[in-house]
Amino acid sequence: MIDLANKRIVVTGGAGFLGTHLIRHLRERGCRSLFVPEYPEYDFTRIDSVERLFAEQRPEVLIHLAAVVGGIGANRASPGRFFYDNAMMGIQLIEAARRHAVEKTVVLGTICAYPKFTPVPFREDDLWNGYPEETNAPYGLAKKMLLVQCQSYRAQYEMNAVFLLPVNLYGPGDNFDLESSHVIPALIRKCVEAVEQRREEIVLWGDGSPTREFLYVEDAAEGIALATERYDKPDPVNLGSGMEISIRDLATTIAGMTGFSGRIAWDTTKPNGQPRRCLDVTRAREEFGFRAATPFSVGLQKTIDWYRSVALSSSSAGRP
Repeated sequence: MIDLANKRIVVTGGAGFLGTHLIRHLRERGCRSLFVPEYPEYDFTRIDSVERLFAEQRPEVLIHLAAVVGGIGANRASPGRFFYDNAMMGIQLIEAARRHAVEKTVVLGTICAYPKFTPVPFREDDLWNGYPEETNAPYGLAKKMLLVQCQSYRAQYEMNAVFLLPVNLYGPGDNFDLESSHVIPALIRKCVEAVEQRREEIVLWGDGSPTREFLYVEDAAEGIALATERYDKPDPVNLGSGMEISIRDLATTIAGMTGFSGRIAWDTTKPNGQPRRCLDVTRAREEFGFRAATPFSVGLQKTIDWYRSVALSSSSAGRP
């Protein structure tokens, strides 16, 4: 077990949605030396930025969260960027961590790395049993290569690098831009705006049949902190809640919680994405004691309340 309080820790993506919550969890553990590199001052697709970070900060622990992410639409629009940026950032950071003898490296992967038709619940041992769902395969495969890098560096160089596979996250501070957001923030925004504008219908992608699992961002941050402290093995680890809900039921739930009573129309010309997603979370529980603590209804209500407060604040300030 690592005592993080006295370590020099660098968290890439620490200013982002998940990162801001993780930084708070680390500070609550007494961590005093935390550095969050931000774009464009640090562009980790460029080797000079990577080298400058390690020379200046001399991290003892690296937690790599930074990623180019988005929903199905964003993945379809920019598959090349999603592949290149995510692969290059991770590969260069992990290599630099090896060369600079970083004590512990924690890399965040993605549930999109799993095969399209993985048996439910997804077990880590099934990760290589097929090709990812096509719309987000470039992103999923780029992240999957970082697992290979972590494992091969451990085998050859005895590098302590671990790899975590978080499920879909949600919570306060999420991205609510309809062009790039994931399903929960997109649904919340569509429903809230429909209520405000007194619209009688919202249109959603696909047919509503796929299922998804969601993890509240505070729980994800705690899981990462626990793994950083306690987990030192080569095997990838799922981070999830173990729940499963269809997109149709999710839409109905969010509509009810936001007060939208109109019609939900499904645009079946748009893709569904992966048919099912639900994780086996046994390994995280057994290896470092992680269990998701936030009930889904509670997390959703906090997320809706946060979005409404931000939307109201923006409206009062005269911003769109």
